[in-house]
Amino acid sequence: MTSDAPVEARPPGGKTFFGHPRALSTLFLTEMWERFSFYGMRAILVLYLTASVADEGLDIGESTANAVYGTYNAMVYLMALPGGWVADRLIGARRSVLWGGVVIAAGHYVMAVPARWSVFAGMTLIVLGTGLLKPNISTMVGDLYDRDSPRRDAGFSIFYMGINLGAFIAPLITGFLGEKINWHLGFGAAAIGMTFGVIQYVLGRRNLGDAGARPADPLLGADRRRALTRIAVVTVVVLVALAVLALIGLFTVDTVVNLLTLVTVLVTIAYFARILTDREISATERSRMKAYLWLFVFAAAFWLIYDQAGSVLNIFAADRTDRNVAGFTFPASWLQSVNPILIIIGAPLAAWLWLKLGHRVSTPMKFAVGLVLNGLSFVLMAAAAQAAVGGDLVSPWWLVAVYAIQVAGELSLSPVGLSATTKLAPVKYASQMLGLWFLATAVGDAIGGQVARLAESWSEPAYFLTFGLSSVVLGLAAVMFTRQIRGLMAGIH
Repeated sequence: MTSDAPVEARPPGGKTFFGHPRALSTLFLTEMWERFSFYGMRAILVLYLTASVADEGLDIGESTANAVYGTYNAMVYLMALPGGWVADRLIGARRSVLWGGVVIAAGHYVMAVPARWSVFAGMTLIVLGTGLLKPNISTMVGDLYDRDSPRRDAGFSIFYMGINLGAFIAPLITGFLGEKINWHLGFGAAAIGMTFGVIQYVLGRRNLGDAGARPADPLLGADRRRALTRIAVVTVVVLVALAVLALIGLFTVDTVVNLLTLVTVLVTIAYFARILTDREISATERSRMKAYLWLFVFAAAFWLIYDQAGSVLNIFAADRTDRNVAGFTFPASWLQSVNPILIIIGAPLAAWLWLKLGHRVSTPMKFAVGLVLNGLSFVLMAAAAQAAVGGDLVSPWWLVAVYAIQVAGELSLSPVGLSATTKLAPVKYASQMLGLWFLATAVGDAIGGQVARLAESWSEPAYFLTFGLSSVVLGLAAVMFTRQIRGLMAGIH
């Protein structure tokens, strides 16, 4: 292990990928296919859960389906924490990505089995696999460049393009197969996509050089055995707890969802408490973490609404929109492709805008803008829902407009939050702060899944208007407290 900065990967012959290390193409395609499988399955998940038995669905009810969807998203991001630890301390990022991809593919293949049990077993595997793959493949992209390389940010921009390319294509394929032919065929398409990703990752491993080859801070000897023993004990305890719940008749979907939501919130509280009470961090670092706590709350509130696109808004697309074009009724899940294509278009514009504005618009103000825009998207949804009262079908352009406003909010908050995470991190916790940022999404999705239960019992206009205005009010409150938060940030813009 060396403290030197990584040397940029340059394979024999000087082959490059758009002027970048050839290894970037391997990681780009791996991420693209992983996002294809993730967003492809996610686009039809709630529709399958709520579909009637006659339509080969699970018919579990909209309320529970929305909660399952939110909890599933939360677990994907929560598992990034142990996934990063496994790579850093045990097997390295390269093998973590490989095994993560294999487990994800297995999960999708399980979901392709036409049985009621398969969807939950498959989602469990996908959560575990994504926890291994998602945080560590980004680490490997960073390993391809010197820390001060001017091409580093451009390399990540290309990499993130793969995310949105996969997310754009996936619903078009899995949505058509799932909604028009058979749900499990749609899940099978997601499995095949991840299989392509694993195959090309294995074939392209020769391009990776030393990127992710070894753990960053490996556990050795007795420490390694002790860690593996603890993992085994925790695994056994969890399995025993689930078995007990099953024996006493409490092992239900709702019970598991509620427990996982509670775990997500408690992990977050413990994480912040650990950092804020650490005597080894300086007063300035503690002040910045207090500022970050506010940004974390704002981000969680943002994702609470934003990630309902695949649940509540997806059901609205299926039941309340006129999707007939020239005699063909396109799948509701196709509208899930709107978001990523708008991000592809809007990301360069947002980057230009923030560069142009410089420090004139602070990080808390950008978060406030994101919250207000997110809220306004739900206010617009309230109008769309009101137009659909009485059974009338509304134009899908309502949803396109809603997604456009949400994407503008995302581009105001998400990349800015990622940057703020690295700048506000205490030195001691620098490598762990990305996991903390993922937790904001996990908390938002977990609580959002519980909130989305109300969409079944409330009137749709009231539901969207209530939470839309709540987000707008929170955003305006963030504006009012911008000066105080900036003060806590201690010189960080």
